[in-house]
Amino acid sequence: MFFKNRKIGFVIAVVTLLSFSRCSDTKEKETSNKVIAEEASKTIVLDIEKPQLTFGFIKLTDMAPLAIAKELGFFEDEGLFVTIEAQSNWKNVLDRVIDGQIDGSHMLAGQPIAAGAGFGRQAELVTPFSMDLNGNGITVSNAVWDKMSPNVPKDSDGKPIHPIKADALAPVIDEYKKEGNAFKMGMVFPVSTHNYEIRYWLAAAGINPGFYTKENIQGQVDADVLLSVTPPPQMPATLEAGTIYGYCVGEPWNQQAVFKGIGVPVTTNYDIWKNNPEKVFVMTKKFVEQYPNTAIAVTKALIRAGKWLDTPGNRPKAVGILSMPAYVGADSVVIANSMTGTFEFEKGDKRSMPDFNVFFRYHATYPFYSDGIWFLTQMRRWGQIPEMKPADWYHQTIKEIYRPDIWSSAAKLLVEEGHLGIDEIPTTDGYKPASTDFIDGKMFDGKDPMTYINSFEIGNKDK
Repeated sequence: MFFKNRKIGFVIAVVTLLSFSRCSDTKEKETSNKVIAEEASKTIVLDIEKPQLTFGFIKLTDMAPLAIAKELGFFEDEGLFVTIEAQSNWKNVLDRVIDGQIDGSHMLAGQPIAAGAGFGRQAELVTPFSMDLNGNGITVSNAVWDKMSPNVPKDSDGKPIHPIKADALAPVIDEYKKEGNAFKMGMVFPVSTHNYEIRYWLAAAGINPGFYTKENIQGQVDADVLLSVTPPPQMPATLEAGTIYGYCVGEPWNQQAVFKGIGVPVTTNYDIWKNNPEKVFVMTKKFVEQYPNTAIAVTKALIRAGKWLDTPGNRPKAVGILSMPAYVGADSVVIANSMTGTFEFEKGDKRSMPDFNVFFRYHATYPFYSDGIWFLTQMRRWGQIPEMKPADWYHQTIKEIYRPDIWSSAAKLLVEEGHLGIDEIPTTDGYKPASTDFIDGKMFDGKDPMTYINSFEIGNKDK
């Protein structure tokens, strides 16, 4: 009898516990749903003219804001239903945006600028959002590094002292030339940051990277180094095959060379130009005029994604997302090398680089006119803009392309929603202060492009 009563009591206790558990689960779900609803209600949803959108990207880690805005539901919060598609190369990206096959894309900062400045295919493109700062590196083959390394200053532990200047490469280039071998290096596109960065790095050491002319659209006139285009994912294989001896590219393709044991990154673009702009998000001028609320909503979602990416503790999750085949698709270990605040040069020489990838800090998402003007000065320096332009042309041209007004409309709504602090909106006229944060110490003032162009020993000069 005692056993029977204990058994009945046990059953009653279990039933009571299960009932309590179900009630508790129901309350937790109700609370969770309430929190989600309250979070969603914060979003000021605009009257979206075109909710179904398709965006493009190239498989690089700096496409991260697009992936995060998609995977974390920031686009959906804005009433946008976005498909993100990998593209084969930068020309394909440009053509598909111009032709309206995709609504916008992750793009090289120089692409919309060149399209509006007269170099390559012409179109009216705009960027309301800068995707990131830094993120590139210059890598050389193991054979070149072996010859270059003795020219690099070392610390007391025998490790190379960074930044490594191209002065260490100059004797190697001379040796190749004496043997009758052209020194070949790769970059990803004629108007890419990578092209201008590797040219800047080489020219700062007195190495001529070549000029563009109407007759030579490869940019190899008077060149000490022959630069050619190689798509980013093909860089390591092209280096390993010996077709090129080095390259400038974004991640994860410098770290991939280390991972595979085929090359050594010698510098990053942070050392060439501290906190330089890298990629931008681009739409056509027609799109933003036809769908103004949609353009603002897209920019809102991307700003939120940039801030999330720079919030401490979020990068490991971002690495997991980027390693998915639909996005970058590289090994998460390789992606994590740079995305989590470190960068590996030679195998085992991993250094802290917290600013290698910046997506929000230092007002990274704001499209500063001065950033765009820097690219215009380099296009003129190397002959992509073949004739002298007056100073006003630089300002007028970039103000048609860079659209901080769209960014500001988006940011103000995010402040109202509580997603941004008022201090996270820059107080600016669109120009950054003059800076000497370059590997050659040159002063760049976006308001005075002519003085900057004329300051270089190697490059076109304007009166």
